[in-house]
Amino acid sequence: MKLLIYTDAGSRGNPGPAAIAILIFQEGKLLKRHGEYIGPATNNQAEYTAVIKALELAHSQGAKEIKLYSDSELVCRQLKGEYKVKNALLKPLFEKTKALEKGLKVTYASVSRENPVLKMADRLVNDLLDSQERRLGKP
Repeated sequence: MKLLIYTDAGSRGNPGPAAIAILIFQEGKLLKRHGEYIGPATNNQAEYTAVIKALELAHSQGAKEIKLYSDSELVCRQLKGEYKVKNALLKPLFEKTKALEKGLKVTYASVSRENPVLKMADRLVNDLLDSQERRLGKP
């Protein structure tokens, strides 16, 4: 099974409250929409967390091949081996991602924030962060 996966993440503050969003497609149909508040994180930690969750969901769907799209050029280039992971906080997330790739053929591609599917994921991230702020009573 081949899946197209779009991930997005964001933090308000760096670090700050963070959320992730994942949209999984098969043959042009939306299979799964996942979003969650992940607590305090940097933006890059949140982007890696989104990729990790996407790979976990892909395994649970029985995927064998994945094309994963993200607007994080840093994360995509690190996962493709084009950039080294120098940040000590990102290294364990990078290693976990690489471990989750086992048994899958994964291709990473960075896409513009203007991509219509990525805009959907971004909206989900912001809705989750807004909801968390309301729960905490922030204006």
